[in-house]
Amino acid sequence: MNLASFIFYCFIVTFTPGPTNIVILSTVHNRGVRKGMEYTYGATLAFGLLLACSAVLNTVLATVLPKVLIVMQVVGTFYMLYLAYQIYQMDASKDSVNQTGSFLTGFLMQFLNPKVVLFTMTVIPGFILPYYTDTIAVLLAVFAITIIGFVAFVTWVLFGAVFKTFLQRHNKPVNVVMSLFLVYATIMIWL
Repeated sequence: MNLASFIFYCFIVTFTPGPTNIVILSTVHNRGVRKGMEYTYGATLAFGLLLACSAVLNTVLATVLPKVLIVMQVVGTFYMLYLAYQIYQMDASKDSVNQTGSFLTGFLMQFLNPKVVLFTMTVIPGFILPYYTDTIAVLLAVFAITIIGFVAFVTWVLFGAVFKTFLQRHNKPVNVVMSLFLVYATIMIWL
């Protein structure tokens, strides 16, 4: 296995802007670091679970992959557009009962996030299983990739915390830009 390309692939996919990272940034911006971390814990747990499922069920998923991908694209598209609307509507000056920053939404979004689903379904069979098939090696790979994802999510929380004052000062333009990024990510799923 080419370790450098494996690590590069993991870092590029997890650190680049995507639905989860944009929602983390928006959550920190509108609801604070604590809610951002709560969302991050849920997202990380689901990310690791998806990786484990990919490792265990890779053969089964390969036979139904086209059907699964279409369903994930449709459901993910609607959910991402809903999130974009929610981010656009957020007002940091008002106390909100919005659950965007909860552990549960962080957990559930991973299962509807096409970027995460595609990543988890490609990284294990593409980089790990061709070289390592014993259970311990695969579990270590799943754990390592989950840690990389967690570090990426926390980086977005820190980014939001560092720039919180700036982001709050320019609340509406920031929310519009983050919403547009989510819409862009949604469009890119279909191209």
